[in-house]
Amino acid sequence: MLPLLAFGQQAGITIPPTANPSANLRTVSPLRANAVGGGVRIKDIAFFKGEHPNGIHGVGVVTGLNNTGDKDTIYSKQAIANLLKHYGINVPASSVSTKNSAVVTLTANLSPYAKKGSRIDISINSMGDSTSLTGGYLHMAPLTAGGRVYALASGPLSNNSFSLGTGNAQVTKNHPTGGILVNGAVVEREVPVTLVVDGYMEIFLRTPDKVLAARMKEAILGQAQRLGGVGNFATAIDGGTIRIKVPDQFRAAPVDFAAQLQAITVVPDSRAVVVMNERTGTIVATSRVRVLSCAVAHGNIYLTVAKSEDISQPNALSQTGTTQRVPADVAKVTEGGGGLHVFPELPTVQEVSEALNSLGATPRDMMTIFSAMKEAGALQAELKMQ
Repeated sequence: MLPLLAFGQQAGITIPPTANPSANLRTVSPLRANAVGGGVRIKDIAFFKGEHPNGIHGVGVVTGLNNTGDKDTIYSKQAIANLLKHYGINVPASSVSTKNSAVVTLTANLSPYAKKGSRIDISINSMGDSTSLTGGYLHMAPLTAGGRVYALASGPLSNNSFSLGTGNAQVTKNHPTGGILVNGAVVEREVPVTLVVDGYMEIFLRTPDKVLAARMKEAILGQAQRLGGVGNFATAIDGGTIRIKVPDQFRAAPVDFAAQLQAITVVPDSRAVVVMNERTGTIVATSRVRVLSCAVAHGNIYLTVAKSEDISQPNALSQTGTTQRVPADVAKVTEGGGGLHVFPELPTVQEVSEALNSLGATPRDMMTIFSAMKEAGALQAELKMQ
């Protein structure tokens, strides 16, 4: 596929005038909280300093497997021996069989407001050469962070998968070497949360953006009368942080003030980005993607190779020569595609998609076209490859 691009309209090609959908739009300041589109809550795009989830992890043993456990690895044998020792059974690690058990890794996110005695979900993944964890049970295992135990996990594993068959023919559903424990861990230690430091609260954007930070600050200042704020009590420190001075009326109730802030709506700002995943053939483009006037010639080259053999034999009654196999491979090259297509300026992602679809291009073809457009300077967006 060899796209050809050239800026502008070529001689001899007439382009009908295209209506500009932005002609009737009113110019507004990009810093206004309600600049364009519908608003979303601050709660959905940002979080307060100190409210981030905390990762905890551990290692455990899953038993009750149907001959799908670890293949007697050294650490698996030692893990089973340690588990038995905990219950007063002392056996050498070399005498333990692990075909019905597996060593697994445990990971979880501890909510900043999780209280002692509450339950959280656990993610479990095989650490060794176990072929399936289906039907297994996790024995009591600690989940730690920084050398401290924050939760204890145990319970039956759930992964909604199976693996059946022999070495030559096998059927597998989902991912049998991983799973979850719903409410499988009990919180044993709480994480302290401090919302107010020296009379200020800070909001962190989940996706830092200077325009969004400025809009959020303006949206908060617009509620100053209702919140009791004085002056510029909200300030955008950088593209990802907004600092707010807690009003006097909320000094004793910071949670109420945080709830009031999270309910404020603001319009998020999006960048012009095209994300392409060549492995899956997936393309995602934001609404701000636009293409300048350009010409595109798109085609495909198909190569077909047929491998075969002919038999060469000597003439009848010949006293010399032998029968031999002679290669008779055939290679055929077919080039397809249309002529040169001229696109006017495409100011919206909808028009971009309609123009590319008119070429009859597949998603993988579009990836090459987008790359060529970016190289030529016609694609006014950031191009990301995955």
